[in-house]
Amino acid sequence: MAFEFPVRVYWEDTDAGGIVFYANYLKFFERARTEWLRSMGIGQQRLREQTGGMFVVTDAQLRYHRSARLDDALIVTAALQDMGRASLTIVQQALLKPEQMPNDQPTLLTEGTIRIGWVDATSMRPARIPATLVEILSK
Repeated sequence: MAFEFPVRVYWEDTDAGGIVFYANYLKFFERARTEWLRSMGIGQQRLREQTGGMFVVTDAQLRYHRSARLDDALIVTAALQDMGRASLTIVQQALLKPEQMPNDQPTLLTEGTIRIGWVDATSMRPARIPATLVEILSK
């Protein structure tokens, strides 16, 4: 089951036409991944301080289906697809939350596959994901 994070579209997220600027979906996805980790007790700053490592995005593939607009309520998801020794692949979606008809299904706006790699925070060289973190993510 995917982690869900609510997002409201504000002026700052849109272009002059009131449509979400395409690159802002990456920001929405980043927030959802951060909150997904936080929901498992993984704070990224604390993780960096305790392990000396951090996650960095190494690849992002997005597909745009429909546009979100000013004031839309979105549901942004994050789900672990694959875990390697030094990277995670996370699938994400931005969905339009049905506000008028609560029993309606959300509408898919954007979907993406994001690969994040674990690196040493000082050298920025790839490293193995710490075993304690692997254990948490495997649950």
